Amino acid sequence: RLGGEVTAEALTFALYDGLKLATLLICVGAANALANPSRLLKSLPGALYELGVAVVVALTFAPNLIADVQRLRAARRLRGRPDKGVRGLLHVGLPVLEGALERSVALAAAMDARGYGRTAQVPAAVRRTTAALTLGGLLGVCAGTYGLLTAEGGTYGLPVLLTGLSAALAGLRLGGRRSLRTRYRPDRWDVRAWLVVASGVAVAALLTLAATRDPASLHPGVVPLVAPTLPLWPAAGVLLGLLPAFVAPDPKEPS
Repeated sequence: RLGGEVTAEALTFALYDGLKLATLLICVGAANALANPSRLLKSLPGALYELGVAVVVALTFAPNLIADVQRLRAARRLRGRPDKGVRGLLHVGLPVLEGALERSVALAAAMDARGYGRTAQVPAAVRRTTAALTLGGLLGVCAGTYGLLTAEGGTYGLPVLLTGLSAALAGLRLGGRRSLRTRYRPDRWDVRAWLVVASGVAVAALLTLAATRDPASLHPGVVPLVAPTLPLWPAAGVLLGLLPAFVAPDPKEPS
């Protein structure tokens, strides 16, 4: 047997880890399905605007590539030509690549015509301060998170995390001065958006409180093998996390 003896405890432990990974993928998929890329781009600070544009462009190009592949394969099948194998892959892949390059060139020309990438003149002292705050803040966030995850860092973890987060936000605020960006129609947050944010904060608070008060309930043991219990607070937090599925705005709605 590869890996040693197969036991019920080992299978249960693997099942728990698999469920954790599946939950993470479900959360990411739900957020991607409920989010509007254009609204997300409007909400980013000026320092992250260019990075956000690159991510949004990449996310919007992927569905176009899949649609092009399906369209070309259907066209080849209608003409009685093979759409599988090495030959079919070449005849489908080359037009898809050509179309992607054409869209990229057209998008680059449109972005250049709209002034994308142009930055304002910022003094050198402000640039150095921005870099120091951002880098120091990220290091503080990493150190604070590590402190919260270890038993020895329980006293300094939270203050270091909050200090690093404040420094990083200040750096992003200063970095936004380099972005020459105007808003024709500012994105307004309505009641539904606030409910989505409140549900996320409430879930994080409830699960953090449950992990602090009763960590064994969130990490059921496998040795000895016992049936896991359903704690009240984490279950309520998970149910509260389903609220965005009903109140989140439709991603296809115009902002």
